[in-house]
Amino acid sequence: MTIDRTRRTTFNDVADLYDEVRPRYPAQLIDDIIAFSQIPDRGRILEIGCGPGNATVAFAGRGYKMLGIELGARLAALAVKNCRAYPDVKIINASFEDWQLEEKSFDLVISAEAFHWIPPEIAYPKAAHALNDSGTAALFWIIYQYPETEIYKALNDVYRRIAPAFDNPSKSITPEWLTTQITGNFAESKYFGVVDVKQYSWSVTYTAEHYIKLISTFSVHDQLEAETRKTIFENIRAVIENFGGQIAQPYLAVLFQAKSKC
Repeated sequence: MTIDRTRRTTFNDVADLYDEVRPRYPAQLIDDIIAFSQIPDRGRILEIGCGPGNATVAFAGRGYKMLGIELGARLAALAVKNCRAYPDVKIINASFEDWQLEEKSFDLVISAEAFHWIPPEIAYPKAAHALNDSGTAALFWIIYQYPETEIYKALNDVYRRIAPAFDNPSKSITPEWLTTQITGNFAESKYFGVVDVKQYSWSVTYTAEHYIKLISTFSVHDQLEAETRKTIFENIRAVIENFGGQIAQPYLAVLFQAKSKC
């Protein structure tokens, strides 16, 4: 599986939906990052690709100082709005590649579902150099699970019938593939120590309307013609309504943490 990094700007086009419907991160994941990093009270966090601030507020609410970097202008504006209650949070609208490095200035670097959009030969060294001598990098992703239930089989049939050549979202990345990629990137960079990996499972139940909003934020759907995408979404809505009007979406978050060796 390859990563098409040209798609990394597509989330800005659906910024409001992303803010509304993307799942938030488990409290245990946040707790585990704080415990592993041993970040001091009022410590400083760099967040790479903060989006509308979905993870930002989870850390800012615990009193940490934060600098969030976000490529998308609309997403960055939403992050500013969502973090307005936290005066120690600053949001910059820029790419991580273009951001002026503040060397050895942060206790913790985090990135929620964004680090893979940056070439690893840039991302890992720059993150390491931003950390102080005892700093930690914590990278985490949410993997959308597609169980072999009747409703998900019906959703798969929608894609097969309307867009058979489409790379169906059910062929999502697996935890095994992600773990191989990310631990490999950490090791190849030579800037970090042993990687700690943890997983977190939960489920969210959506109405048909909210599920359509959710999948509208998936960058893979930009591969489709607008009319095809509309037809798929209409058929997915009909499937969910036929199954009682709700769908349970299982999630698996995978967290990777490592100490800087700089």
